[in-house]
Amino acid sequence: MSDDFEVVDSEKIFDGAVISVRRDTIRMPDGSTADREIVDHPGAVGIVALDDDDRVVMVNQYRPALRMRLDELPAGLLDVDGEPALDAAQRELAEEASVQAGEWHVLLDLHTSPGFSDEAIRIYLARGLSDVGRPDGFVVEHEESSMSVTRVSLAVAVQRVQAGEITNAAAAAGIVAAALARASGWQGLRPADAPWPGRPRR
Repeated sequence: MSDDFEVVDSEKIFDGAVISVRRDTIRMPDGSTADREIVDHPGAVGIVALDDDDRVVMVNQYRPALRMRLDELPAGLLDVDGEPALDAAQRELAEEASVQAGEWHVLLDLHTSPGFSDEAIRIYLARGLSDVGRPDGFVVEHEESSMSVTRVSLAVAVQRVQAGEITNAAAAAGIVAAALARASGWQGLRPADAPWPGRPRR
């Protein structure tokens, strides 16, 4: 249980534009201590946007950490103070794919790298899609300036995950979860405003 572990000291060792890094000293259940370097992350949202023809909206963009382009879901950081996760997802879908949705549900919640980061991402299922202009004031820049948007059938997207062609963790999990949800007749989906207990409090 987590009560058996105690953080006895914490020191911020890096503070960046998006992430920060801290060093926690943790007392283990046997009384020993160990230092752990933790990446603090603001959290993120991703969207499986599924159209009436069972096609998933995908974006392709360059990822500097990997020095390559990846096929991903529309997604973004929770980096606007006070913005609810659902509002962020709706904004990101419009910004990245020029799409809005009439029906929203929570598909799944993920901790992407819990061994060293508190990053949590909520994946939404968005249906009832229609085209929309990008939000007022949104400026395309940096990696997003070369981002492309396509639609891929859900079945093909699952095959691409299995083939190792879609490797972004949130995209792979979201696509497979959407396929499972569809096969069950969309049973068990949570409402779009469902509590998110796994997201770290800032």
